[in-house]
Amino acid sequence: MDCAAMSSPYRGLAPYLYYSDATAALAWLTRVFGFTEEVRFCDGAGEVFQATLCAGAARIQIAGVGPDYWQAKGVDGPVGQLNILYVEDVDDAYARIAAAIGDEGELDPPQDQPYGARVFTVADLGGNSWTFWQQTSETVELPPGWQAIRAGGESSNG
Repeated sequence: MDCAAMSSPYRGLAPYLYYSDATAALAWLTRVFGFTEEVRFCDGAGEVFQATLCAGAARIQIAGVGPDYWQAKGVDGPVGQLNILYVEDVDDAYARIAAAIGDEGELDPPQDQPYGARVFTVADLGGNSWTFWQQTSETVELPPGWQAIRAGGESSNG
């Protein structure tokens, strides 16, 4: 499902990510990750101030802000965040993204994880991390001494 097929465009959770250059971020996210641009709002100089992208059924908001914005808030700037994108075939996503990035950045291949996933992570030009995640099992291998406690009180031990 893509954003256009959704009955209401404003449901669920949408990250709002800050970039020092939203124009470059928009170009990078669409080129490298294949996100779809829904709308952009540009200032008088033609630079992107804010944009909405779609990743499958999820919306992602991006905004361009300069150092004055962060100084007014008393911080140096955004610290980035981790975003998880669930995919059907993580190896295919990796091949596509590796080809798009080329020599621009560092990209480690997908790895199987003990929590039933195969993942790889890539940082964008704003310092945000994007983990591409393929669920491979419902089984979670807990280390000795750990336990999982689920809603309703059900627990399991590692």
